Amino acid sequence: MQLHFSPSMRSITISSSNGFIDLMKIKVAARHISYRTVFHTILVLAFLLPFVFILTAVVTLEDCLGRRLGPRLLGRVDDSGRLVRDFYKILNQVNTEEIPAGLKLPNSFNKLVSEMKNNQYDARTFAFMLRAMMENFEKEIRESKFSELMNKHFAASSVPKGIHCLSLRLTDEYSSNAHARKQLPPPELLPLLSDNSYHHFILPTDNILAASVVVASAVQTSLKPEKIVFHVITDKKTYAGMHSWFALNPVSPAIVEVKGVHQFDWLTRENVPVLEAVENQNGIRDYYHGNHLAGANLSATTPRTFASKLQARSPKYISLLNHLRIYLPELFPNLDKVVFLDDDVVIQRDLSPLWDIDLGGKVNGAVETCKGEDEWVMSKRFRNYFNFSHPLVAKNLDPEECAWAYGMNIFDLSAWRKTNIRETYHSWLKENLKSNLTIWKLGTLPPALIAFRGHVHSIDPSWHMLGLGYQNNTNIERVEKAAVIHYNGQSKPWLQIGFDHLRPFWTKYVNYSNDFVRNCHIMES
Repeated sequence: MQLHFSPSMRSITISSSNGFIDLMKIKVAARHISYRTVFHTILVLAFLLPFVFILTAVVTLEDCLGRRLGPRLLGRVDDSGRLVRDFYKILNQVNTEEIPAGLKLPNSFNKLVSEMKNNQYDARTFAFMLRAMMENFEKEIRESKFSELMNKHFAASSVPKGIHCLSLRLTDEYSSNAHARKQLPPPELLPLLSDNSYHHFILPTDNILAASVVVASAVQTSLKPEKIVFHVITDKKTYAGMHSWFALNPVSPAIVEVKGVHQFDWLTRENVPVLEAVENQNGIRDYYHGNHLAGANLSATTPRTFASKLQARSPKYISLLNHLRIYLPELFPNLDKVVFLDDDVVIQRDLSPLWDIDLGGKVNGAVETCKGEDEWVMSKRFRNYFNFSHPLVAKNLDPEECAWAYGMNIFDLSAWRKTNIRETYHSWLKENLKSNLTIWKLGTLPPALIAFRGHVHSIDPSWHMLGLGYQNNTNIERVEKAAVIHYNGQSKPWLQIGFDHLRPFWTKYVNYSNDFVRNCHIMES
């Protein structure tokens, strides 16, 4: 409380200490003050002073405590901003402290509000409960994500029931139906298998349905189907079924040859000793077929890194069938130029112009994968495939060197035979085995990236579009324009985990009217 006397001593003003309001102003006459006036003045002051004292004390306490104690009086301002700042301060304190042991957490926000009302929690307890609930939810979401990735990996590595049924039924047909065993191609067409005026495609696969789509799409989109020769290579267990399919479902006027790896005289243990070791070494088999969670520190791993590691441990990467591409000059000694295709591609445009591309003396015509914007497929350099902390890698490779794609490649076999590509491939495979797979993890592409260094001719990306098995947000307009679309990645179009909006580009070439397809319940989705 403050007492002010005017300079002329004609008025006395009593005001609160914060200056918000004048409590009382007493005007004094110019004449002398009578005793009666003084008495009345003292009487009024005696009545007002206790009230002014109490009000001043309340205001002072509010300033010290930072909270409003009483009703909004005398035009006082709202303290909500101060309350928010105080709550931020509590949250920061709680964030650096340990969550109390035995803290019981509600499993929903409604229950949290209910407990707050019933137990009258203070702000600190509320902050601890909020933090603990959020950390618990984050943990559950993370565990669910890893479970989803594992389930997707198992789904991608398995064989769908319908495709397994198709293989079994066709294999049985091979043993009981002479038409299913007829020679492919007919004897009169055998010379065309080594005629370099034809367009030769190499397709290694153990998936009969996928092989049928690749061949059908190539023939149906070709402007010169009569010039097409397909060399389908499969493993021993699938050979009978694969032969039956193409014997019973000819793709005239194109020519199809089906051959098992056991039918190539050149593929002996002496010629492929490294691959024999890859398939039979226990440590390698455990890595690809064993428990993928054993020894994995999931708390220090992001879901994306874990997904990449799972992709690198696909069992297909130790299959001899997957490594056959490095032996094409020896397997087809009479051919000069071929187009190599993976079994998860679809041909959408005539590919005959590929044979007119001048590779400039190079061996491998391929699409480079370092010039795109997406992180999964088209922004790959050597650093994405190799462990550059390994001294052998750091000494011999450039982390910024551009990678290229397998799946649709033009190979000049004549030029290839003049190189040491196969020897380089074997040499680095041996080094990786000796180092316990510490040079690279992912399949057949890394050693090929090294072996083909200096032998790659970049072709236009429109010839080969990748990533349809990785990316749900693939640009449909680009898909429609691409000559070859590649479902590389886990989400193959014949699996339930395939992307629904991308699957029709593949299913349009499946013969759903075929009796074997129908009887195995491979239905159009």
